[in-house]
Formats: sequence, structure tokens, C-alpha cells
Amino acid sequence: MFAFIKDYKKLKPAIINVIIAEFFIQLVNATFMLILPLYMDRKGFSEEQIALFITFRFLGVFALALPIGNIIKGRVMKPFFYLSSILVPLFGLCIVLCVNLQLTTWIYVSLLLWGASFTFMQIPITPYILRNEHKEHHTSGIALSYSTWSFAGIFSGIIIWLLDIVNPLFFNEEKILILFSVLGFGGVYFMSKVNLREEMDDAKTSVKKAKTYKNDWFLIFKGLIPTLIIATGAGLTIPFISLFFDKVHHMSKGDFSFVSAIAAVLVVWGALMVPRIKENIGYKIAIPTTQSLAVISLVALATTQFYSQYSIAVYIAIVCYLLRQPLMNMAGPMTSELVMNYVGEKNREITSALTAAIWSGSWVISGYMVKIMFHEGFPYVNIFLITAALYAFGVLMYYFLIVDYSKREKQGLIKP
Repeated sequence: MFAFIKDYKKLKPAIINVIIAEFFIQLVNATFMLILPLYMDRKGFSEEQIALFITFRFLGVFALALPIGNIIKGRVMKPFFYLSSILVPLFGLCIVLCVNLQLTTWIYVSLLLWGASFTFMQIPITPYILRNEHKEHHTSGIALSYSTWSFAGIFSGIIIWLLDIVNPLFFNEEKILILFSVLGFGGVYFMSKVNLREEMDDAKTSVKKAKTYKNDWFLIFKGLIPTLIIATGAGLTIPFISLFFDKVHHMSKGDFSFVSAIAAVLVVWGALMVPRIKENIGYKIAIPTTQSLAVISLVALATTQFYSQYSIAVYIAIVCYLLRQPLMNMAGPMTSELVMNYVGEKNREITSALTAAIWSGSWVISGYMVKIMFHEGFPYVNIFLITAALYAFGVLMYYFLIVDYSKREKQGLIKP
């Protein structure tokens, strides 16, 4: 059951240390995703205001994504990882302070800069792995990097749950956010252990080619269409899932943190199994199947609002949430590698940047849409069902992309 772990022992120590540094950044990210909406709610901000605040975090990523994607070509990436390891927890502390003091304008500014700080890790990490790790270990490196979000969710979820048991009044939302922001600085230590001399030949070649060859924009566009659709749907739901369980099913932050930790364990196990899954059944079956089952789980989760007055509803919602999380997320490393191979080596950096821009830009739009929906009195079930419809369409587009990928691979146009 856990034999796949040996696949990850073959990764270079420098790659592992960068991924551990990414884990500390994701630790801040996971905690804020879970607790920040609740903290803002406790401080008197409305659901509409919270939705608008959250969009600014993703606006920061969107604003820097393309510039970072162009800057990292032909450059050493380690300094970017250092910047992210310092700035993410630092601006996390600023957000907490501004919310506590009700400094509305500075909340927007802090969230914008906080989101921008993620780009220094989020965008270079996949090209860094592809550039510096052996080809046969690419999938393992990407899967492990992808799993840092889930590992962070496990750690933060369990710790928050335990603190809530010890003293829920003392360990309130504010203290939890401060605690995990401080812990986030741990990534700086692991970045100091990275002594790998980065492979620059491919990147330099790409820079030289850029003078005579343009990016294959049509190919990039085709590769990113499914991402755009899935990301738009995700932005309607993921940032507000803790509010759904709080408002609809009246779960405490500790209980939901514990459930989220269990979900994260399942996500990690699923994501780390990806290399074996890809090897045994391939993209064509693995990606559409896992994502389709995730859509069904999300529909079942959303509809629990219809009968939330019954005690059984919250348990059904928990089960659906525990199914949806690993099923949707385990496709992530596969779709990432699929798209990167599909667009080709010289398009990787810009594709990574565009992927981050799409996720963040669509979440900005989705967040604003949710703000309008909350203002109009839309129930959570309707918002989540819109997400499910977008997911279903995105899964179909991924299937078409996989079919085209197979054709191009047979023609010798794709070289993983």
C-alpha cells in the first residue's frame, strides 16, 4: 500500500529541501484559507466583504504571474524561493494586524502583497524540478511538490483541532493565524540548505531561441483551456468551504479543521500514488475518472443544504467532502505534467506563469461573482452546483486534450 514511497527517495536532496520550503509556505496558505474567512466573520465583516477581500489575494498572484514567468527564463531560481519564504509569512502577520485594527484599505494592500509573494515559489517550482531533476523522476518531483498543500493541511488541521480542544477561547482565530505565520519562516532554514548548481543550459538555449522563435501561443492556449474552466469553478467554492460548514452545518473551527486534516491525509496518499497510477492506467483513464467522481461528490455535498435541519446532513457532507478532496486533487500532478509536456520545453516557463495567472485571475472573477451572489441572497448550494457544472465541462475538455496529446505523441511531436 505504501511501496510507492521508495520512488521519492530517489529525488535529489536539493529538490527535496526546496519542496520542504514550499511546505512551510503552504502551511501559511492552508491555515489562512481555513481560518481567515472565519476570523473576518468574527471581526464583523460581512460575507460580501470577505469575498471581496479574498479576491485581492489572487489579484496579487495574477498581477505578477506573467512578469515572473518571463524573468525566470535563463536565471537561477533559488533567490525567488528565498523571497517567497520570507515575504509570505511576513505579509500574513500584516493581514492579521490590519484585520484586528479594522484597517480596510490596508487589508486590501496586505492581501495583494501576500498573494504576490506566493508567485516567487508557485511559478518557478515546476520548471525548477523539470530543469534540475532526472527525467525519470519528474512525475515524482511534481507530485511531491503538489502534495505540500495537503501535507500543510494535515499539519495545520490537526494542530488547530488540538488547540481548540485545549482552550478554544484563548487559541482563537487571531492567535492561530499569528502562530502559523511565525512557523512559516521555517522555510528559510531549508532554503539555506539548498546547494545545487542549477542546470542552466536548457534555460539559456530557450533564451537564445526566443530571439528567433515565438512562443507557440495556439498550443499553449489549447493546453490551458481546461485549467481555465476548472479554476473558475474552484474559485466559487474552495475559499468559502469553511463558511459553508460554519453557516450551513454549524461546525466549529476545531471540528472542521480536524475534518480538513483527514481530507488532506487522503489527498496526500492519492497524490503520492500518482506516478504508479499514471504508469498503470495512463492519463486517458486516470484524469477523467477521478475528476468525474469528484464532481459527483461535490453535487452530493452541496445538496446537503436542502436537508441541513436533520443531523444526518452534516455527516453526509463530511463524507462527500472527504471523497471530493482526494479525487479532485490527485489529478493535479497528472494534469500539470500533461500540460507541460503538451506545450513543449521552450514554452514551460510561460505556461507555468499563465497557469498561475489563470488560477488567480479566475479566482478574482469568481470571488467577485460570489460577492454578488451573496448580496442577492444566493444559497451556498446554488453556488456549489455552478462549480460542479463548470468542473464537468472542464473534465470533458481535459479528455479532448488527452486525445490530442496521444495523437501528437504518436507523431513524435511530444518529447517528455
